[in-house]
Amino acid sequence: MVGRIGLCYNPRDVTSDLEGVCGSGSWWPTFVVYGVRFVKLTESWVQDVIGDQIDGVELVALEQAGGRHMRVVRLYVDHPDGVTHDVCARISAVVGEALDQAEWSESPYTLEVSSPGLERPLRKPDHFRAQVGKKVYVKTYVPVAGRKVWRGSLLEVLDDAVVVREGEEEATIAFDQITQAHVIYEF
Repeated sequence: MVGRIGLCYNPRDVTSDLEGVCGSGSWWPTFVVYGVRFVKLTESWVQDVIGDQIDGVELVALEQAGGRHMRVVRLYVDHPDGVTHDVCARISAVVGEALDQAEWSESPYTLEVSSPGLERPLRKPDHFRAQVGKKVYVKTYVPVAGRKVWRGSLLEVLDDAVVVREGEEEATIAFDQITQAHVIYEF
């Protein structure tokens, strides 16, 4: 949410200087919220913010944690030349400034920026395509072929699903059924 909230509460809805804003002429209590703009923190919004200032950076994943008193925003980013401390610092400055200008959170927040790591999250079809042939972890909302967790080789990426083989079993898992997925790094 962005901006300040103006809230009118007129318990009996009696004539007042708020007439026309809070008054409706009935005897029911009236609440009116005005002057509110909502900015939802999405991957596309953050990618746009980063892309406007820094070339070549891909937002791999956005995670939010914490509660209303202290929030944590985690950005996992990738760059063709690698993710250095300097890249993370620049992204942190750009995104932090944009969040503050948008007054995204009324409570304190922590912004964390890092590379996706060795067990990089798989969120988009292109992420999966880049990992075909590698070992992956895929967790689903509902059981697929009798289970919700698959750890195996990523065989294929279809338009709307992935094909994973674990042992002798193979499953086609629709993207909209995947709750979490990442590469399994093998030493």
